[in-house]
Order: sequence, then structure tokens, then C-alpha cells
Amino acid sequence: MAWLILGFAIITEVIATTALKYTEGFTKMVPTAVSLLGYGLSFFALSRILNQIPLAIAYAIWSGAGISLVGIIGWLWLGQKLDAGALIGIGLIITGVIVINLFSTSISH
Repeated sequence: MAWLILGFAIITEVIATTALKYTEGFTKMVPTAVSLLGYGLSFFALSRILNQIPLAIAYAIWSGAGISLVGIIGWLWLGQKLDAGALIGIGLIITGVIVINLFSTSISH
């Protein structure tokens, strides 16, 4: 169940960060509300699993997956350009999350 909650935390953080682009400095009410609600839900969900998944592992997966997904959304949906360095960096982040999940003995699946 902790992994589902962590997935929820990642998705809500990605939604909040994507909406942040449209807040125009928190002057647009709907995207601002989506961002604040999304971040609130994300941090709440993250806090709920920290007694089951070590903080360093949970945060690494949460932030790494979030960074990668936001980068991909920016590239595919928002038309933002990513150069080779950005793509390699995102690939390394994804690789790091995979390595943690496959090889870390700090977590139990």
C-alpha cells in the first residue's frame, strides 16, 4: 500500500508543478488552486509512508520520478526543447530510481 501512496504523491506533485506554469505568479486562481492543492496532497501522502519506506529512499524516488515526469511533460506537451544533456540527465535520474528499486536492501517490496 505504501507504494501506491508514493505513486499518488508523485502524480499529485507532477500535476501541481505542471499547473504552476499556468499560475502567472499566482495571479490566476484556478491553476494556483490546483498547484496548492496538488502540493498539499503530495506532501501529505509522502508523509504518510515515511514509517514504511526510509526517508532517503522515498524522497529519492518521489523527487526523481517527479523531475523525470515533469521534464517529459514539458517536452511532449508544452513543446519545451530538451538538449542531449537534459535527456541524458533525465535518463540518469530514471536509472537511479530503477537501481534503488531493484537493488536497495533498505526497502521491502
